[in-house]
Amino acid sequence: MNDNIHIQSSTPIRELPEPTLRRLPWYLAYVGMLKERGVEYVSSTQISKEINVDASMIAKDLSFLNIRGKTRIGYEVSVLDHELQDFLGFKRGHNAVMIGVGSLGASLISDSGLVNYGLRIVAGFDINPEVVDTSICDVPIYDMKHFSKLIPSLNAEIGIIAVPIHVAQQVSDTLVEAGIKALWNFTPFRITAPEGIVITNTSIYAHLAVMYNRLGLQSTLRK
Repeated sequence: MNDNIHIQSSTPIRELPEPTLRRLPWYLAYVGMLKERGVEYVSSTQISKEINVDASMIAKDLSFLNIRGKTRIGYEVSVLDHELQDFLGFKRGHNAVMIGVGSLGASLISDSGLVNYGLRIVAGFDINPEVVDTSICDVPIYDMKHFSKLIPSLNAEIGIIAVPIHVAQQVSDTLVEAGIKALWNFTPFRITAPEGIVITNTSIYAHLAVMYNRLGLQSTLRK
């Protein structure tokens, strides 16, 4: 599996291909717009034209969820929207804690859109006295030294990490020891965790590196 999303587990489980998982929210976003417009049916060809993904790939992706369209009619929009929402878990609430409440951490806490995708940040933790004992959008910010004591009452299964690189692994270890089951890592450091812990790495710096490289290539080609 790709480094960006992986499940460290010794138990064999059925997994969808990562590219499929990454495309499903695109389908959901488009289908959601159609539902709001009152559209009843949509074909894979129509979806393909709008989001620039091959129609056969869309059909294959949806078949993993046992979703199949009707001949010459396509997919029922309301059913497709429901099935995608259910499979992706966006309708189920997932409590998370934000570790590191700097500019990025504060922005994630303030992002009300995350709730629409089932992610509720219920608390933030930091060591900066200027942010400890404050709140952001009614989300309380606690001192990291109280993390182990407070985490049981927060009912959180996800830890979002946006801390300096040199403490990323230490923070990861602390979260896992406290019972956190999934780590969403926003640092460039490649954290490790025991088997059974889900790790998702979302390094904006890695994406910047790719973008800058592609820009450089395009500039070279134009010369």
